[in-house]
Amino acid sequence: MRFCLAALFAAQMLRAQVPAPQAPSPPHHDSVIVTGTATPAPLDESDRDVDELPLPPAHRRLFDSWFGLLQLDPSLDVRQRAPGGFLADLSIRGATFGQTLVLVDGVRVNDAQTGHFNLDLPLPFESVGSVEVLRGSGSTLYGSDAIGGVVNVRSRVFETPEFRLSGGLGNFGSDEEHGLAAFGNDRLNERISFARDRSTGFIADRDYRNLALSSQTSLRWKPGIANILLSYSDRPYGADQFYGTYPSWERIKTWFGSIHQAIGENTEASFAYRRHTDLFVLFRYAPSIYTNRHLLDSWQGNLRRHDKLPWHAVLSYGIEGLNESIVSTNLGTRSRTRGSGYIFYDIRTLRRFSLSLGIREEVYGSGKMVTSPSASGAAWVSAKLKLRASASSAFRLPSYTDLYYSDPGNLGNPNLKPEKALSFEGGADAYLRSNLKLSGTLFHRRDTDVIDYVRANASVPFTATNFDRLNFTGVEASAIYEPVQGQRISAAFSGLHGVNAGGQVLLSKYTFNYPVQSFIATWNGTVGRSIAARTRVGVVAHLNRDPYAVWDASATYSRGWVRPFLRLTNITSTVYQEIPGVALPSRGVVGGLEFVWLR
Repeated sequence: MRFCLAALFAAQMLRAQVPAPQAPSPPHHDSVIVTGTATPAPLDESDRDVDELPLPPAHRRLFDSWFGLLQLDPSLDVRQRAPGGFLADLSIRGATFGQTLVLVDGVRVNDAQTGHFNLDLPLPFESVGSVEVLRGSGSTLYGSDAIGGVVNVRSRVFETPEFRLSGGLGNFGSDEEHGLAAFGNDRLNERISFARDRSTGFIADRDYRNLALSSQTSLRWKPGIANILLSYSDRPYGADQFYGTYPSWERIKTWFGSIHQAIGENTEASFAYRRHTDLFVLFRYAPSIYTNRHLLDSWQGNLRRHDKLPWHAVLSYGIEGLNESIVSTNLGTRSRTRGSGYIFYDIRTLRRFSLSLGIREEVYGSGKMVTSPSASGAAWVSAKLKLRASASSAFRLPSYTDLYYSDPGNLGNPNLKPEKALSFEGGADAYLRSNLKLSGTLFHRRDTDVIDYVRANASVPFTATNFDRLNFTGVEASAIYEPVQGQRISAAFSGLHGVNAGGQVLLSKYTFNYPVQSFIATWNGTVGRSIAARTRVGVVAHLNRDPYAVWDASATYSRGWVRPFLRLTNITSTVYQEIPGVALPSRGVVGGLEFVWLR
């Protein structure tokens, strides 16, 4: 904390002594992001590689879940275990699924039991307004787990009263019912939503049920705006082949509540609680052979302040606390608490330059400490070209499964060390015309003490182990073109090369399953005045595996009270596996109606 206090004192002295110059009038910006920056900033002014994936209400029925948004970015490797948008592993830039941090409105929802549940979002899809993705390390702002990147799910913002109710049917015995009711005014408003999805499964023991409920309340009162989120989900599913060659079954439940309170113009506080339960049966129809029960509770609090400094600079600083405890038939009864302090200096002149410097010091365990500094900057070399670069450090603490799990094929390791990474990147964004943007990024990450399950041969169990060194180098390129208003065409590519710099030769379970090449082409827009449609083609090649391509398309009416919709997934019935050994469905068809009332 001594670094944070010294920087804070110096910045406060500077603010007191130097008068602020007259700020120029900023140009118009369409999108404002909150991820990867200490204070909200226009998307095209970000000095980090951040992507925004918006979800307009009229286009919601074009996607079956929020996973569909993640699949628009080739740097995000979404490895689904089940349809329905509730169970998958997410890798960013070759990082493992545990090295990706997931937030809901800036509040962490990562699971301390296992990273397999990081994407188990308790929100109904109707509550999601957009997804922001920070590619690259983010531990300075967000702490543990943000090695490969950060996914921040932003909830819908109240605009006008509305009511939505939809239902659909499809093959594989699937049906869905979703609803949203939003009402109130600028002072007090409420959004209630639900989602219910079911399927009998495309093969035996791959059925699922998904129930999610949420309440979002916004209150504008004397201290400032208060946002309260309450949500619940219940998801039982057949887990055949998910964790080995077993006909397994699993049921996960989540209770989540958070409150964010603005205190005046410059201070904000947040508090959140999450409970996650996991009932795992190795042999579905013989639960007495092997059954695990896990109950995880996590509490977190955050207090942050922002002070304006001369030269359009902002100093942000704060403290965080987090407690995670688990009661488990396999992992035992465990608890850990950690706290951190951080400071972030950000100077930004619109369409000229930006510079961000930050440092976090986090204390965990019995006085152990990890420091995560970062620096990033951008400069406009012309009215149409921006150059950016960043360097950062990140870390991840082992999950309870990494430390203590035990079954016939997998063993945890209580002596594991935290993972650490150094990341470097440089890129350029070219706004060639008002409707054409090109972007490119070159990045390099050096991971140490990477946690993975490895074994020397097939006759022994996988054991959680720290890899000495892994290096990843990659390139990302994208183009977005809007030929006419309401039409968007995009193409994006990601290439990745990993090197086992430590020289260890072992059979790895997770680390060496990254995509070496990934390409995504999309089109979305309106046909005529009333039809919204989209299509996506994704091609991916994982390390030492054959490439495969998946094509999806959907359309919906976007006007009127009754709006039919149709979604087609895996149109060509490609046979593929995002996770080795876990089959995914062939062609899927879902059609239905949405009833909409807008004020």
